[in-house]
Amino acid sequence: MAKGFAAIEEQCRKAVQDIRNGSFAPVYLLMGDEPYYPDMLCEEIIRHALTDSERDFNQSVYYGLDTDAGTVASDARSYPMMAERRLVVLKEAQNMKTLEDLGAYAAEPLESTVLVILMHGASADKRRSLYKNVQKHGFVLDSPQVRDYEMPEWISAYFRTRGIAIDPQAAALLGEYAGTDLGKIAVETDKMLKSLPEGVSRVTAEDIEKNVGISRQYSIFELTKELSLKNSRKALKIAAHIASGPRFVMAMAVPPLFNHFYRILRLHSVLRYNPALPRAEKARILGVNPYFVEEYDTAVRNYPLPKCMSIIALLEEYDYKGKGGASGEAGQDELLVELVARILV
Repeated sequence: MAKGFAAIEEQCRKAVQDIRNGSFAPVYLLMGDEPYYPDMLCEEIIRHALTDSERDFNQSVYYGLDTDAGTVASDARSYPMMAERRLVVLKEAQNMKTLEDLGAYAAEPLESTVLVILMHGASADKRRSLYKNVQKHGFVLDSPQVRDYEMPEWISAYFRTRGIAIDPQAAALLGEYAGTDLGKIAVETDKMLKSLPEGVSRVTAEDIEKNVGISRQYSIFELTKELSLKNSRKALKIAAHIASGPRFVMAMAVPPLFNHFYRILRLHSVLRYNPALPRAEKARILGVNPYFVEEYDTAVRNYPLPKCMSIIALLEEYDYKGKGGASGEAGQDELLVELVARILV
């Protein structure tokens, strides 16, 4: 797992442990571009803060568009009825115009209330009082957007938390399918683990194909592999199949291709100064599983530095064309095949 997400995962693990043990912060500020961790932590708090019989009189859920800071703060200052604590949850908090006014409450939160402020795709201003006061008196979770090249590593780490291993190819395939949607990966993982035979300890690419419904043979992951090998026939066949999909647009293909060739470019750069770089160090620099290092070694031989740089420029050109710029009569499907053909020249 990427360093940043390893820290987020550990922070959430400790918070969940405390929550399940009945230890709550008076205020939680759950925010960031990636909603998976904030949503998960919010659900844990709702599940464990009160018993079913306590909820009717001690739980309130507000939405940012429908309320204001004064209402939320007033409710949070109320004492629980026949319960140890009161739970006040503010969802979609980024939509509340007076959100920063909750900074005054966060400066002196009521110990018998658990206030949860949940933001989606947004973060509180770290220079202002709400963030500073929650950080001082409560719990802040800031969950950044996972980058697409981090996904296979995140998936492998996530599967380990579920007590099962996943092959590197399978992680790459699942990452391609889900993009950077961690919640989608969690849902698909739950579905798949229920359908796997009892006792299975490792998920393979075949398991992903069968249970998630992805064709490994015609995926961007397989396309980059064939490009690395400079296998023109297979690469063009895969490109044509991908591009024929009813929902295909160039914006789906350019980022993973760019990431692939950017890694090749990085490997070129480090090998100039250390041609005998160990396999593990190459994997670390590239941000890939060591399993894939051999493929990148092959790609470096097949794409000299000048060619690699020209491909980066090509990808920028076709990203522009895919968004409607100077594409002429070519459709989205034709653009991908044309791009792959030019890469292989």
